Amino acid sequence: MLVCLIAIDKPDALQIRMDNREAHLAYVSETGVVDLAGPFLDADGNMCGSLLILNVGNMSEAETWAENDPYTKAGLFQSTTLREWKKVIG
Repeated sequence: MLVCLIAIDKPDALQIRMDNREAHLAYVSETGVVDLAGPFLDADGNMCGSLLILNVGNMSEAETWAENDPYTKAGLFQSTTLREWKKVIG
């Protein structure tokens, strides 16, 4: 199943993101469940959140993946949302 993970950074948390970016990218690579991913950008072009499409067996796997993301463990996010998603185009 495909699950969309939408995460919004806490205000003024760019340094937390930068400090944990390498570990986050390694986690994405090692786990092999991310089909598509990238950051949201603010008006100044700075990263301020994340959008990921996870390819997992069930919602519980998506929740576990999100909980173990180094960004989550570092306290980067103000909010996270997981929603089942259906690819139609692309």
